[in-house]
Amino acid sequence: MADRPQDLAERMARRRKRAAGPVDKAGDGYLRESFTLPRAAARARAQAFFARYPKAGYMSEVETWRELPGGDIEFTMRRLPSAD
Repeated sequence: MADRPQDLAERMARRRKRAAGPVDKAGDGYLRESFTLPRAAARARAQAFFARYPKAGYMSEVETWRELPGGDIEFTMRRLPSAD
């Protein structure tokens, strides 16, 4: 007997939870990585991210960022899984 759509959705959700590395939480095809680092380290991490995943090929960007009370920067980088 064929699986119900709900069975398929649950199986895919379990598979997504087991995946390691960057996560596509929104289901929009972008992979996201979040970091909390001191300002200088955050800047260096973002530059390294753009060097590894260029904006032109991966549509990489800093999706969100904020400065925490202690001075650290919390930010999320997003990119496509592969370049065009």
